[in-house]
Amino acid sequence: MEGHVTRFALLLCITVAASASSQTCDPMEVNANPWVYGSEIQIGCWTSFIREDKAEVHILNLNFVATDSKMFSLQMTNAKPMNLILTSPDTAYAHYILNTDVNVYINNDSKVMLLGNQHQNNIHKQDFPTQDEELIKWARQKFGGVTSFTTVINLHTLTSTGTKGTKPGSRYCTLRNEDAMEKHFMKIETVPRASLFKSCSPQQQSPEDVAELHIINILENSTTRNVSLRVDTKKTSVFLRGPKGTTWTIINAQHTQFGSNNDILLPTFTHKIPPFVTLDIDNAEDVQRKALDHFKASTFTSYTELRPEGSMVSLVLGKKDNSAVIEAAPAPVTPISTNAPHQMPLLMQLYTSPDYRSPLDPTTKVQSDKRIYAEISVHTLGNIVLTIKVISCFVRSMGSCPVVKELPFMPEACSLNSCPNSTRLSFSLDQLQELTSTMWDLECAVKLCHSEQCGDGGRVKRNLEVTQPCLQPPTPPCFDFGLPGVLGIAFGGFLIGVLLIGALWFIKIKTGYLTGLDISSTAANLPGCPCSGAKRQPVSTNPSPSENSSASASIGSTQSTPTSSMA
Repeated sequence: MEGHVTRFALLLCITVAASASSQTCDPMEVNANPWVYGSEIQIGCWTSFIREDKAEVHILNLNFVATDSKMFSLQMTNAKPMNLILTSPDTAYAHYILNTDVNVYINNDSKVMLLGNQHQNNIHKQDFPTQDEELIKWARQKFGGVTSFTTVINLHTLTSTGTKGTKPGSRYCTLRNEDAMEKHFMKIETVPRASLFKSCSPQQQSPEDVAELHIINILENSTTRNVSLRVDTKKTSVFLRGPKGTTWTIINAQHTQFGSNNDILLPTFTHKIPPFVTLDIDNAEDVQRKALDHFKASTFTSYTELRPEGSMVSLVLGKKDNSAVIEAAPAPVTPISTNAPHQMPLLMQLYTSPDYRSPLDPTTKVQSDKRIYAEISVHTLGNIVLTIKVISCFVRSMGSCPVVKELPFMPEACSLNSCPNSTRLSFSLDQLQELTSTMWDLECAVKLCHSEQCGDGGRVKRNLEVTQPCLQPPTPPCFDFGLPGVLGIAFGGFLIGVLLIGALWFIKIKTGYLTGLDISSTAANLPGCPCSGAKRQPVSTNPSPSENSSASASIGSTQSTPTSSMA
């Protein structure tokens, strides 16, 4: 019996040991890391310069280090009009595909060989300097300015995205350390050095409904102290380890949780977030176990180990061959919006009651006479606690003639336990009752604060359809006449009649006839009407024109007799 128990215990120990070992993996040198890729930070610049003929001026400085592959491709079929200056101290071969608006300039002594059959007249050889500052000066004199200067190590493919290559701001190209991957007008793919990356993945993978865990480890003997990391995946946890004094600058950290033994810098804030864990050793197995313990995970998706040579390096986390993990554009009804990709995502949820229990569906119409309650929240990084301060809110109509109105708001009570990393407010839509538009964009500008340090948090937007309340037609007043009212009306009518009769009688006495009415003429024509007391006018004796001709003689003799008698 004791033998069976001993064998069972031994088998259990072996099983547990095998299970524990399956949680880790041994990194191997790879030419192309499927999850993490990037390059060391190089010098460059990016300006707002554009020529009067709408052509941009770009300088591409190429270096090929520790690689046998010195062939690259220029894919410029959909590029904006530009003058592209190529310079490189190394021997390289380039296969180009251009459009008619792209002109390429190379030095007469250049070791770069351009291979292509189309638009060969767009390839120009000229004598220009190869030093960075001198080359920029030459380009300013020839083209009037420089739109960008980009240094790339081990270029494999350069593809134009078809967007403008200018950047708002200065028109002067001043060289500085930069991340060339931030230049949206081109897509750069490089050949990574084998000594730069090591990578592996455990046999046991995370379920689809569990957040992916990625581990990035910079070895202790590295001189790199500044790392820029852009996260192109959602629902991700990232564990970052580096030598003491390393700072990780996180770009586009949407729906991402972090753990690190170094400081983390978010572009939204001006201060660094202190380390979450303590880890001074760079052994792969120890780092992997520390990451699993920090995130309480059973496995991880990828482990990447770097040994960069420069003081700065730029990394991108995102699977190249799986577009599903790349951040997709939000659906129209998704109430998430920010100003810039480096800002953390904000969410605005609306409610119709102050208990904040029943969220308002984005398609639900809101009456303008109702008070609306809103909750704005932010996705946190690890255990960071952020405070949201709402600066202003306004609404913008979505019609052909946009109308913008500032929306006053009132802060609502919100305890740290009931709504962590969020804030609540309410506002009234009364001022929208007089406007005809019904579709509005509700937008609020916020600041994010951590340890009394605040930074720009961007803007959060939400679609809102407002309807006018149903107004009941006014009811006409109903007059209730009682006995006193009836008697008052009757007496008033009697009094008015007496006064009118008295006035008419007064007019008759003074004038002898009624104003506006000829009683005598009327009475003469009415049977049985007594003679009028008014004086009659004498009847004219003049004959009518028809009688005057026949009786003119008799009339004359008749009138002469009295005249002679009177004489």
